[in-house]
Amino acid sequence: MVRRKLVLSFPENIVTSPITYKLVKEFNLEFNILRAEITPDMEGKMLIELRGDKALIDDAIKYLTDTGVSVQEAAKDIIISKNKCIDCGICTSICITQALTLDSSSFKLKFNKDKCILCELCLDCCPVSAIKVHI
Repeated sequence: MVRRKLVLSFPENIVTSPITYKLVKEFNLEFNILRAEITPDMEGKMLIELRGDKALIDDAIKYLTDTGVSVQEAAKDIIISKNKCIDCGICTSICITQALTLDSSSFKLKFNKDKCILCELCLDCCPVSAIKVHI
Protein backbone atom coordinates (compact mmCIF):
# COMPACT_ATOMS: atom_id res chain seq x y z
CA MET A 1 0.00 0.00 0.00
CA VAL A 2 1.32 3.41 -1.06
CA ARG A 3 0.57 6.83 0.45
CA ARG A 4 0.69 10.11 -1.42
CA LYS A 5 -0.24 13.64 -0.37
CA LEU A 6 -1.71 15.65 -3.22
CA VAL A 7 -3.01 19.16 -3.69
CA LEU A 8 -6.12 19.20 -5.88
CA SER A 9 -7.36 22.41 -7.50
CA PHE A 10 -10.90 22.34 -8.85
CA PRO A 11 -12.16 24.81 -11.46
CA GLU A 12 -15.53 26.36 -10.65
CA ASN A 13 -17.45 24.22 -13.18
CA ILE A 14 -16.66 20.94 -11.37
CA VAL A 15 -16.57 22.00 -7.70
CA THR A 16 -19.92 20.31 -7.06
CA SER A 17 -19.03 17.06 -8.88
CA PRO A 18 -18.67 13.85 -6.79
CA ILE A 19 -14.97 13.50 -7.50
CA THR A 20 -13.84 12.19 -4.11
CA TYR A 21 -16.67 9.64 -4.15
CA LYS A 22 -15.26 8.21 -7.38
CA LEU A 23 -11.80 7.88 -5.84
CA VAL A 24 -13.29 5.41 -3.38
CA LYS A 25 -15.88 3.72 -5.57
CA GLU A 26 -14.02 3.34 -8.86
CA PHE A 27 -10.38 3.19 -7.73
CA ASN A 28 -10.77 1.49 -4.34
CA LEU A 29 -8.64 4.15 -2.63
CA GLU A 30 -8.69 5.33 0.94
CA PHE A 31 -8.36 9.06 1.30
CA ASN A 32 -8.14 11.56 4.06
CA ILE A 33 -9.02 15.18 3.46
CA LEU A 34 -6.33 17.08 5.33
CA ARG A 35 -7.43 20.57 4.34
CA ALA A 36 -10.09 21.95 2.03
CA GLU A 37 -11.23 25.32 0.75
CA ILE A 38 -14.18 24.66 -1.53
CA THR A 39 -16.96 27.10 -2.35
CA PRO A 40 -19.69 26.45 -4.94
CA ASP A 41 -19.26 28.50 -8.13
CA MET A 42 -15.65 29.28 -7.21
CA GLU A 43 -12.34 27.44 -7.52
CA GLY A 44 -11.63 24.95 -4.77
CA LYS A 45 -8.45 23.51 -3.28
CA MET A 46 -8.00 20.37 -1.27
CA LEU A 47 -5.03 18.67 0.34
CA ILE A 48 -5.64 14.93 0.49
CA GLU A 49 -3.67 11.87 1.40
CA LEU A 50 -4.41 8.87 -0.81
CA ARG A 51 -3.69 5.30 0.27
CA GLY A 52 -3.90 2.28 -1.96
CA ASP A 53 -2.30 0.34 -4.77
CA LYS A 54 0.25 2.43 -6.69
CA ALA A 55 -1.27 1.58 -10.09
CA LEU A 56 -4.75 2.56 -8.86
CA ILE A 57 -3.44 5.85 -7.47
CA ASP A 58 -1.82 6.57 -10.84
CA ASP A 59 -5.11 5.74 -12.61
CA ALA A 60 -7.01 7.99 -10.19
CA ILE A 61 -4.62 10.88 -10.86
CA LYS A 62 -5.17 10.41 -14.60
CA TYR A 63 -8.94 10.44 -14.00
CA LEU A 64 -8.63 13.64 -11.95
CA THR A 65 -6.58 15.45 -14.58
CA ASP A 66 -8.90 14.23 -17.37
CA THR A 67 -11.82 15.66 -15.37
CA GLY A 68 -10.14 19.07 -15.20
CA VAL A 69 -8.67 18.87 -11.69
CA SER A 70 -5.14 20.19 -11.34
CA VAL A 71 -3.06 17.69 -9.34
CA GLN A 72 0.26 18.47 -7.66
CA GLU A 73 2.32 16.56 -5.17
CA ALA A 74 2.18 18.21 -1.76
CA ALA A 75 5.80 19.23 -2.04
CA LYS A 76 5.78 21.54 0.94
CA ASP A 77 7.39 20.37 4.12
CA ILE A 78 7.54 21.99 7.51
CA ILE A 79 11.18 22.32 8.58
CA ILE A 80 12.16 23.01 12.17
CA SER A 81 15.63 24.41 12.78
CA LYS A 82 17.11 22.48 15.69
CA ASN A 83 19.67 25.29 16.11
CA LYS A 84 17.01 27.99 16.53
CA CYS A 85 14.28 26.04 18.35
CA ILE A 86 14.21 26.67 22.11
CA ASP A 87 11.57 23.97 22.77
CA CYS A 88 9.20 26.52 24.31
CA GLY A 89 6.12 24.57 23.17
CA ILE A 90 4.12 27.55 21.92
CA CYS A 91 3.68 25.88 18.53
CA THR A 92 2.22 22.77 20.18
CA SER A 93 -0.70 24.79 21.50
CA ILE A 94 -1.66 26.04 18.05
CA CYS A 95 -1.09 22.77 16.15
CA ILE A 96 -4.61 21.47 15.51
CA THR A 97 -3.47 17.98 14.49
CA GLN A 98 -0.91 17.49 17.26
CA ALA A 99 1.85 17.05 14.71
CA LEU A 100 3.95 19.21 17.03
CA THR A 101 4.32 17.92 20.59
CA LEU A 102 6.75 18.15 23.47
CA ASP A 103 8.36 14.90 24.54
CA SER A 104 7.16 14.22 28.09
CA SER A 105 10.56 13.05 29.33
CA SER A 106 13.03 15.32 27.51
CA PHE A 107 10.74 18.34 26.92
CA LYS A 108 12.15 18.55 23.39
CA LEU A 109 9.92 19.44 20.45
CA LYS A 110 8.85 16.49 18.32
CA PHE A 111 7.37 16.78 14.82
CA ASN A 112 5.23 14.05 13.26
CA LYS A 113 5.19 14.82 9.53
CA ASP A 114 2.42 12.27 8.89
CA LYS A 115 -0.01 14.23 11.08
CA CYS A 116 0.85 17.61 9.53
CA ILE A 117 -1.79 19.12 7.22
CA LEU A 118 0.41 22.06 6.15
CA CYS A 119 -1.95 24.65 7.64
CA GLU A 120 1.12 26.77 8.47
CA LEU A 121 -0.38 28.12 11.71
CA CYS A 122 2.85 27.24 13.52
CA LEU A 123 4.96 29.57 11.37
CA ASP A 124 3.72 32.82 12.83
CA CYS A 125 3.55 31.68 16.45
CA CYS A 126 7.21 30.67 16.80
CA PRO A 127 8.96 33.43 18.79
CA VAL A 128 12.40 32.59 17.33
CA SER A 129 11.26 31.84 13.74
CA ALA A 130 12.56 28.26 13.94
CA ILE A 131 9.73 26.88 11.80
CA LYS A 132 9.82 27.34 8.03
CA VAL A 133 8.12 25.90 4.97
CA HIS A 134 10.32 24.14 2.46
CA ILE A 135 8.80 24.15 -1.02
